Amino acid sequence: MKKYKIAPSLLSSDFANLGRDVEMCSELGADIIHVDVMDGHFVPNITIGPMIVKAIRPYTKLPIDCHLMIENPDRYIPDFADSGADMISVHTEAVPHLHRTLSFIKSFNKKAGIALNPITPLEYAFSAAEYSDFILLMSVNPGFGGQQFIESYLKRAENLREFLDKNGLNHVEIEVDGGVKNDNVEKIAKAGATMLVSGSGLFSGDFKTNINKMREILDRI
Repeated sequence: MKKYKIAPSLLSSDFANLGRDVEMCSELGADIIHVDVMDGHFVPNITIGPMIVKAIRPYTKLPIDCHLMIENPDRYIPDFADSGADMISVHTEAVPHLHRTLSFIKSFNKKAGIALNPITPLEYAFSAAEYSDFILLMSVNPGFGGQQFIESYLKRAENLREFLDKNGLNHVEIEVDGGVKNDNVEKIAKAGATMLVSGSGLFSGDFKTNINKMREILDRI
């Protein structure tokens, strides 16, 4: 298995041709399809829901990773599970009973993730880390694509990786989302991330050239 997994974010894809773009991601070497779910309440934008996930499911055999940037995610977890999601992450800031929510996700035989905004203390995830499969550290403030990478992510990722390894949780992966591009992907990966979400970094310009370059950089680490 690849140590580093590239996850194109459909937030930066052509929404009029989602099926085509999902197929393109699969054919050109992506490892995960990342879906940013926004409700206009938890974050100041509205994107897509379970119906769209269900619609794109036939276009790829890759895992579909649904990042729920929404209020009351427990209400919608069954819908995303039924739609074909393989991975579901929820924000600590939106969930009052994180252990219960992670267990709920796992009850559908899906991988469960904890997501944290850029200034949310890492300690918010520590107690529940053993119940998760991955922890998503936002490296931009969630809500919009194309934002600039927040450099404080690097130290946060290093500290999180240290905590996980010291506590026998080295199987828990770190996912990064926001501002990931070929000019910073090496330092991001070296800080501890193994799942790298990239939207505009891949879809702006020639996707094939961008993803091949990103894979080349990651393979050298």
